[in-house]
Amino acid sequence: MQGKIIKGIAGFYYVHTQEKPKGRVYECKAKGIFRKDNRKPLVGDNVELEILQEEKRIGNIVELLPRNNELIRPAVANIDQALIIFSIRRPEPNLNLLDRFLIMMEQQGLESIVCFNKIDIASEEEKEVLQRVYEGCGSKVLFVSVRNRQGLDELRQLLQGKTTAVAGPSGVGKSSIINCLQPEAGMETGSISEKIGRGRHTTRHSEIIALQKGTYLMDTPGFTSLKLFQLEKERLKDYYLEFRKYEAQCRFSGCVHIHEPGCGVKAALEQAQISQSRYQNYQLLYKELQEQKRYG
Repeated sequence: MQGKIIKGIAGFYYVHTQEKPKGRVYECKAKGIFRKDNRKPLVGDNVELEILQEEKRIGNIVELLPRNNELIRPAVANIDQALIIFSIRRPEPNLNLLDRFLIMMEQQGLESIVCFNKIDIASEEEKEVLQRVYEGCGSKVLFVSVRNRQGLDELRQLLQGKTTAVAGPSGVGKSSIINCLQPEAGMETGSISEKIGRGRHTTRHSEIIALQKGTYLMDTPGFTSLKLFQLEKERLKDYYLEFRKYEAQCRFSGCVHIHEPGCGVKAALEQAQISQSRYQNYQLLYKELQEQKRYG
């Protein structure tokens, strides 16, 4: 039987299988051969398992199936995309923090969906500004309201058939959005809560939530870390995709768009072809990386 590891605690792995009509969750140990081969199961791994006690939902993991990818932080496998959730108001979106999340996801090879919640209390102008800025940097942009149930059908379509990591600061409605999506879950939420004690561990352990067959959300504390992964300041510009079309106009090769004369990116900024807030965040992050190297 095959399944996906949705949580791991103290050497036990909780594996969700996609049986009809509802999935099942089995508490499993990994066979010793994995330790011998220095292979550790990760949340998100697809596995083969053998059932030891069907009634008690107990089994063994006997094989790790090939991984599509393996993330560094958090240590998880087979993530297809990231869902970065911010509120459009209350609290006001911290765009510097949003840019950090986008860079972190790009560093790990993940495409991002930027989701702004609470659009029921925002103006059309606020929406248009954010949409223009973040679509311009290559992300999908979505606006939702949990209160009014707006945009949730479109969000479900973007999640369909994928394993999506959820990121974002507190107070923006991450839990509310997940709870709106979860009533259609294809897993036995009662049994998983009973087995792994959801609520007692959610701040410390990565957890995958099955929405329906083949569609999973990963809620993890690992994406709350804000430091950029070993990034050289000269490479930072590569993560601002909207800069690329103007770099050919820079006078100097290797221009980092900070102090150099004849910079195509700064010329585009002056003509409002690049977002002022994105460029200001770029300057701040460049300085931060410069300081890290100086005092690191």
